[in-house]
Amino acid sequence: MTNDSLKRGKQQTGAPEKGINTVSFADRMRTYRHHPGSFLLFLVTNAAACVTVLVLGFLLVYILGNGIPNLRPEMFSLTYTSDNQSMLPAIINTCTMTLLSLLVAVPVGIGSAIYLVEYAKKGSRVVGLVRVTTETLSGIPSIVYGLFGMLFFSNTLHFGYSMLSGALTLAIMILPLIMRTTEEALLSVPDMYREGSFGLGAGRLRTVMCIVLPTAVPGILSGIILAIGRIVGETAALMYTSGTVARIAGLFDSGSTLALHMYKQASEGLYTEQAYATSVVLLVLALIINFASSQVAKKITKGR
Repeated sequence: MTNDSLKRGKQQTGAPEKGINTVSFADRMRTYRHHPGSFLLFLVTNAAACVTVLVLGFLLVYILGNGIPNLRPEMFSLTYTSDNQSMLPAIINTCTMTLLSLLVAVPVGIGSAIYLVEYAKKGSRVVGLVRVTTETLSGIPSIVYGLFGMLFFSNTLHFGYSMLSGALTLAIMILPLIMRTTEEALLSVPDMYREGSFGLGAGRLRTVMCIVLPTAVPGILSGIILAIGRIVGETAALMYTSGTVARIAGLFDSGSTLALHMYKQASEGLYTEQAYATSVVLLVLALIINFASSQVAKKITKGR
């Protein structure tokens, strides 16, 4: 078949050629002229997108403009002192806290979502109770989690002000987020995948582990990335559980994360410039973690 016949076929079927925008801006404006409501919605959505970009750009310019000039090499010393205001111990503690919280929350959250979607009966009271509990937990302020962690993990279980108390508290905080995103990702998997697996003789466990979960990996990782962002930026819950000691902390030692380190500098009023510098590093650390997580998600998706 020649190229001319292909073009004629596309014109007859109405299929647009690849890479060509079939609706121009002028045609769209002529259409909106006869539909004022659509034109108003077009203006509102574009204005909302512009406002979002402008706010994000303003925040980035403000943080980078005030923070980069205050960055100094001594702020990355291994040991914190009142002279260098080193943030390196807080960076290490942030990575440790993130890893510990995810080690606790991810298996429990994914396992709970698998039960709700794959094993529990539809309309069960247990499912309704779990979902109501999850929605309630997601709406509790972080400082309430901090008070609970201090009373239960630090005092009742005698963990004290430690990284373990902070990690367990944050794990409870991010558990509803991981559960809901994983549940939505599992529900988005077409039922024909499960039916095809069952038709080939696979059991429910093999179907879930080999068919459903690999298909839902991108959505699950999106929830984990959001949970990481909340862990990195959390302060209120950690003030009452992990403490504010500026040192590289062990599992049962008190240690300050980067966000808590920045909050302490800004609240004291003596190290405002160092707080701006810390905010730059916190922003860069969050971007690195999100970018790395996104790359892992892409590789897993391509490897399927």
